[in-house]
Amino acid sequence: MFRVIGEIVKPNLVTTFKKEVKALKPENAREKVYMDLGSKHRAKRFQIKISKIEEIQPQKTETSS
Repeated sequence: MFRVIGEIVKPNLVTTFKKEVKALKPENAREKVYMDLGSKHRAKRFQIKISKIEEIQPQKTETSS
């Protein structure tokens, strides 16, 4: 499980994001974030700036109860 932190830079909008995704490798997590954010926010890959990818334990997720 990985936590991906970055920002979406569009012409009239800059917004930060923190997303937790299940993946085996950091490269797979990066691709998953590109797909999800591109789909939900209509952002192109060059508009998504990933600043950090960190591996986390599933028990340490912010979304778990």
